[in-house]
Amino acid sequence: MSRVTSLTTAATYGSALQSHDEVTATEGVGIVGDRHAGGVRQVTIVCTGELMLAAAELGVDTIDGAATRRNIVVDCEQLPREHGSRIVIGDVELEVWRDCAPCNLMDELFGDGARAALRQRAGVSATVVRGGTIRVGDPVKL
Repeated sequence: MSRVTSLTTAATYGSALQSHDEVTATEGVGIVGDRHAGGVRQVTIVCTGELMLAAAELGVDTIDGAATRRNIVVDCEQLPREHGSRIVIGDVELEVWRDCAPCNLMDELFGDGARAALRQRAGVSATVVRGGTIRVGDPVKL
C-alpha cells in the first residue's frame, strides 16, 4: 500500500519550506498555513514513481519530492490526473483538480532539462473534500 513520505508547506510564494510530521487539511480550504489555502489549488501531491522516471530521463540518481515544493509526497508509481479523481490519505479525501505543470524553478533546482523531464510527473493539485489530519506514514488510496 502507498504511504505519505513527506509533508511540507510554505507560508508565501517562494518562502522557505517547512517540513511537518502532520498537517491539517480543511474542507474547501486546503492545508492550514500553506500559501495555496483558500484557492482552487488547495493541496499539491507528487509521487516517487513519477519522480524516478523524471530523474532517469534527466540522468540523475534522484529528484527529492519535497524539493519540488509540493505539499505531499507519496510512494506510489503514478498519480491519477483526471479531474474529479479521488485520493484518500488517512481520513482526508481529496479531489484532483488538475496536473501540476513544472515551472522554470525546476531547472534551477535540479539542472537543465528538469522542467521537461517533469512534464506530467510534477504532481497534481487537489481540493479538500473531507478534512482532517494527514500524517507522514498515512496510507494512500488512489
